[in-house]
Amino acid sequence: MFELMFTSFPAVIQYFRLRRRGEAITVWTMKTAVFLWAALAFALFLTIFYFHPKTYAGIVPFRTVSVVAQTSGPVTEIHVENGQHVQAGDLLFRIEDSAQQAALAEARAQLELIAAAEDKAIDAKTIAEAGVDTAEAELAKLQDDLADAQQLLDRGAGTADAVLGLQTAVAATEAELSAAKAELDLAEIDLDQSLPAQRRAAEAAVASAEAALAFTEVRSFTDGTTTQVALSVGSPATTLVLSPAMIIIPDRPDDEPVRLAAGFSQVANTTLYEGMPAEVACETNASLSFVNAVFPARIVAVQPAVAKGQIVPSGQLLELSTASERGTVLALIELEHTAHEAKLLDGSGCIVQTYTDNIGGLFGHVIAATGVVKAAGLRLKVLGAIVTGVGLGGGGH
Repeated sequence: MFELMFTSFPAVIQYFRLRRRGEAITVWTMKTAVFLWAALAFALFLTIFYFHPKTYAGIVPFRTVSVVAQTSGPVTEIHVENGQHVQAGDLLFRIEDSAQQAALAEARAQLELIAAAEDKAIDAKTIAEAGVDTAEAELAKLQDDLADAQQLLDRGAGTADAVLGLQTAVAATEAELSAAKAELDLAEIDLDQSLPAQRRAAEAAVASAEAALAFTEVRSFTDGTTTQVALSVGSPATTLVLSPAMIIIPDRPDDEPVRLAAGFSQVANTTLYEGMPAEVACETNASLSFVNAVFPARIVAVQPAVAKGQIVPSGQLLELSTASERGTVLALIELEHTAHEAKLLDGSGCIVQTYTDNIGGLFGHVIAATGVVKAAGLRLKVLGAIVTGVGLGGGGH
């Protein structure tokens, strides 16, 4: 409508010329003016639509966190409700934990048995060390006696039976010393290797039991707002991601800018560029006062591929006749003013209108000036959406 009105001046001028001259207004007398009008309108349409692409496929994307239990069992306590804001670490609900408590008690009892065995092994080592000391002392005494008896026998003052008896006693004591040292080695192996390994295994069992018990308390891993709470006391907790107990909409980090995603027609790919100015009008911000209804924005990234064309390895060959529905060129958009980010509702559908401003010279100024037509059209679209109540959905330019 704007384009036709702005380009109608040749026909208007010719009309008043003919009226002033008193000539008849016919198709023949108006043919040149109408042709110029059509040519100018076509050129203006082409300029505006090519250099200022618009899309209705804009959204404010966001993620959700599915809350599922890590173990099964009936729910015993619910600590949240729909719409409640939670912090990371807050308790959401509890699951019946008698089996986990019993397993933890058994693991702790086993750890206590290991501690008792360690105390016993320490005592056994002490006894073995004492036995070694006793055997060594006895062996030293017998060896001295044997040396004295041998000297007496050599001088003719002793007897061979006494020497033989002491030799037998020394051999027996040496055997007792070896046995005592073996017992000491066993005690040391128990303290240095066997019991530490058993303790580590028992501590791991306790940690595993504590983790299993902790799984019966389902806590939030993020700050956010709970919704779709589908639990009641006594209902079984599910461990399936496809059937979550509730959904958490995470809070957006303060240092993370809100990025809108918009899908443009593929023919707009040569026009879109990073830094391209744009305006965003979202359905959730439409208002008669137009306060916070249209936000200035800028394209910050253009995806280097069209998602529709990706090929996934499968057992079937790609049939290109099914690709008649074209994919879109994805552009990421950020608002110019961060204060406007709080006005956007996650998931809102938006119109994104872009404006080319990277062409120099007089032609570039003309191109930039034609953007006012699209800006006015965007605002009329918002007004029409409010009046009709059907939203901003649409297509084309």
